[in-house]
Amino acid sequence: MRVAVIGSTGQLGTDLMKTLQDGHDAIGFTHENLEVSDYNSCLKLKEHDPDVIINTAAFHKTDQCEDDLVKTFSVNTIGARNVTAISKEIGAITVLISTDYVFDGNKKKPYTEDDPTSPINSYGISKLAGELYTKQNPKHYIARVASLFGTAGASGKGGNFVETMIAKAKNNEVISVVDDMWMSPTYTKDAASMLKKIMEMKLPFGTYHVANQGYCTWLEFAEGIFKIMGLNTTLQPIKTRQLQVKAPRPEFSALENAGLSRHGLHMREWRTALNEYLIEKGHEISASRPKGY
Repeated sequence: MRVAVIGSTGQLGTDLMKTLQDGHDAIGFTHENLEVSDYNSCLKLKEHDPDVIINTAAFHKTDQCEDDLVKTFSVNTIGARNVTAISKEIGAITVLISTDYVFDGNKKKPYTEDDPTSPINSYGISKLAGELYTKQNPKHYIARVASLFGTAGASGKGGNFVETMIAKAKNNEVISVVDDMWMSPTYTKDAASMLKKIMEMKLPFGTYHVANQGYCTWLEFAEGIFKIMGLNTTLQPIKTRQLQVKAPRPEFSALENAGLSRHGLHMREWRTALNEYLIEKGHEISASRPKGY
């Protein structure tokens, strides 16, 4: 397959390019050479006649999304509309990378693809609107991911949660992390691999959750990082209400990959994925790390 990857140098896009180059013709588009919010810019996609267009582009700085609604909806919603329109015109499959933030967090157990959406911040609303536009192409996959960490780091965010925690620990800081917000940490390498399988196996079009198995609080995620690395760090649990943030976050947005399970596909547990990530990044791993990592 010829696959166009929009956002090819981002955290997920980088791993998609690496994964797809094994057996497929992967064509990467960066923000510098394709602006999803500009339809005319998206016309560049036609020149390569791709079989699949994967749209990883997103404005995902959640608090800034509340302040800059024009940019938020231009990228996350109009961008999805533009990519879908061109995909449909050339007969290509549209793949939109979406988010756990399309849910309100009130369920208190992992969300499946069949659960109703009800985003509580502008970022989530813009991504859900992007999902609706994507569905205008019958040949579509919507892949919801969550709490990504990858070796390339998040574009525009200056790394990711894992690297931020490690830097603070090595600086001997007292680290405050919320203990009342649950999510599914997901390694972008695993997400990219699963997206490739979805396309190669020609799974039925529709929405799939693509997250590492299990869930935890952000505090537990930080504890996991330090346990694997054997770092003695002072972690201070705090509550979400203590954070100085503009955008409300869903309290519980863990994802269950029910759609993948129906087709015999499974993703590994987040702790195992985290261990591999740390090794790939060249971090020193503790020989006495707990069982399960």
